[in-house]
Amino acid sequence: MGEPQLTNMTSPSNRPQFLLLLHQPHTGPAPTPGEMHQIMDRFAAWMDGLCGKGMVLGTNGLEPAGAVLRGPRGATTVNDGPFAEAKEIVGGYILITADSLDHAVAIARDCPGLDYRMAVEVRPVKQRHECA
Repeated sequence: MGEPQLTNMTSPSNRPQFLLLLHQPHTGPAPTPGEMHQIMDRFAAWMDGLCGKGMVLGTNGLEPAGAVLRGPRGATTVNDGPFAEAKEIVGGYILITADSLDHAVAIARDCPGLDYRMAVEVRPVKQRHECA
């Protein structure tokens, strides 16, 4: 067994990849059913546009409950997460291709969730582990 091989993370078209982390507010009033319907319609149209351009490599929503592990292996503590005191939680992600960080930020600026107190974090995907 040798060292894991790390490579630059690029899409099949050799364009850089970026992860859009969708942070949802965890405090304050929840959207009404009518607002939620509008939000989902706007998200669907936005995602259809990105998918039509071949920019989306993957996307999923995340369940609100999970676990957070901390500490060294063998002495790891596991806590329920996200925590009640959190002001926002990561509610989903979109893995996209873009020409640059500026291009990915421009794409994220059109995210409909920004009109509903959501925050979008844009992170370049640097490396990945190649599994044999």
